Amino acid sequence: MPAAVKAQKQKLNDQIDSLIMTVISDGQGPGGAFMVAQKGKVIYQKTFGKANLELNVKLNTESVFQLGSMTKQFTAVAILLLEQQGKLNVNDPIAKYIAGYPAGNKITIHHLLTHTSGIKDFTKMKSLASIAQKEMTAKMMVDFFKDEPVDFAPGERFEYNNSGYVLLGYLIELVSGERYADFIQRHIFDQLDMGHSYYANDRQIIKNRAYGYQKKENAYVNKTSINFSVPFSSGSLMSTLADLLKWQNGLNQNKVLNTKETTKAFSSYKLNNGEQFNYGYGWHIKEMDGLPIRAHGGSIFGFKSMGIYVPSEDIYVVGLTNCDCNSPTLLTENIARLVIAQLTKSK
Repeated sequence: MPAAVKAQKQKLNDQIDSLIMTVISDGQGPGGAFMVAQKGKVIYQKTFGKANLELNVKLNTESVFQLGSMTKQFTAVAILLLEQQGKLNVNDPIAKYIAGYPAGNKITIHHLLTHTSGIKDFTKMKSLASIAQKEMTAKMMVDFFKDEPVDFAPGERFEYNNSGYVLLGYLIELVSGERYADFIQRHIFDQLDMGHSYYANDRQIIKNRAYGYQKKENAYVNKTSINFSVPFSSGSLMSTLADLLKWQNGLNQNKVLNTKETTKAFSSYKLNNGEQFNYGYGWHIKEMDGLPIRAHGGSIFGFKSMGIYVPSEDIYVVGLTNCDCNSPTLLTENIARLVIAQLTKSK
C-alpha cells in the first residue's frame, strides 16, 4: 500500500474513532462495536468498552449483541421468501390465515410490513408488565393485543408498530409449519453462513455474548430482563458485525430473495390518500444529504443497534451497543457521511 494511501486510511480511522468516542467516552463501561464496509469488504472495524463489567471482559469484533428491531428486516425477508415460494401474497388479508382476527379482512400483510395497519402497538399497553417475564407462544402474543381498539383505519397513516411484526412472525409459523426461530435459522442464517446469529435465549451458552446494561443516575446496572418470546419476531434476534455484513452482501447478491422480491423490500409506499411515506418492508427508505439510504435501528433493554446502507456508494455502516444509554443512530449516519466525503475527495 502506497504511503499516501496508508496515511489517508489512518486519518479516516482516527476520525471515525474520534466520532465514536464522543458517544462512548467511558472505556471502563459498556461500549459498542462498529464496522464500515465498502463494496462488501470491511474497511473499518473496532470495539470500545466492556462486554461484561462484572468479569472485566472487553468487547471484541466477534461479540454477539441483541439487535432489537433490526430483527424486523429478517422477518420481512422471511415473508417475502414465502411469497417467492408461492405460499402467500403480501396483498392477502390476514383473515385468510388467522381466523377471527378483528378487521382481519381489511388488514393485509402489506399493512403489517409497512406499519400502516392501525393495530395497537403492544409495547404501549399498560398490561405489558403482566406478561414481560412469561414464556409466550406466538398465538398468545397475538391474543394479548388483538382485541385492543385500533388507532386508525388500515393504510390511513404510518405509525411504527411492533404488534404488526409479531403478527408477521405468527403468519410465518402458520404458513411454513416451522417455528419462527427455526425458519430464520434454516432459510436465512444457515443459507448465508451466519454462524454467530441466534434467536435470543438467556439460558443457552452463547460464545462471545455481550451483556446488556442500563444507566441509572451515574451508575451502570444490569439490564431489565424480558422473556424473548414477548418481542418475538419484532425484536428477538442476536448477531455480530461479521454476520450482519454477510446479511447485507446476501441481500445485494440475491442469495435469499430474487430481484423482484428484493425490490419490494426496498421500495417506499403510499398511504390511502396517495401520500408517500419513507418505509419499505423492514427498512426505512430515506435520504441522507440527498443520497438514498436504507436504514433501521433497534432498541431493547440493554442494547441499541443501527445499520445504514448507501446503495450508490455500496457502503454499509453498523453500530451495535450494549448499553441502551449509548445510541448508535446518529453516529452511524455521521460515520457514513465521513466515509463518503473521504471517497469523494479521493476520486
